[in-house]
Amino acid sequence: MNVLVLHGPNLNLLGVREPEVYGTLTLDEVNRMIEERAGALGLTVRTAQSNGEGALIDLVQGARGWADAIVINPGGYSHTSVALRDAIAATGIPAVEVHLSNPSAREEFRHVDLVAGACVGVVAGFGARSYLMALEALDWLGASRGSPASRGSDSAVDPLP
Repeated sequence: MNVLVLHGPNLNLLGVREPEVYGTLTLDEVNRMIEERAGALGLTVRTAQSNGEGALIDLVQGARGWADAIVINPGGYSHTSVALRDAIAATGIPAVEVHLSNPSAREEFRHVDLVAGACVGVVAGFGARSYLMALEALDWLGASRGSPASRGSDSAVDPLP
């Protein structure tokens, strides 16, 4: 399965920006963790980071034809970008939204998530491990063997392996 992993605005500052909230790992270190876990799961990943909303939309749309799934940390765009949400929905590529912190436990303005509704799931609050959990979820959903979106509604009753 081919997975596009997108890091949104300010994630290029990981390790420096509010380490008490976002941790001390740099983006390069997070990407190495992602690549190692993806390899162990038999997934192929491409990672990219952009601070620009339009650039993220271009990357999402550009994943059509090669990516089986998307992992996206839209950062602050989660709360403001209908356009990014629409791009994810328009591609038809199953996506998992990721956040290092738990936006629901933070400031009120972070409680609205526009992007989540276009995703098959959200993993938040586990630091860099949130990305690894998203990869594991996509592997479990089996995007390369069928449509994970079609399994989303009954996944709660699926027996654990």
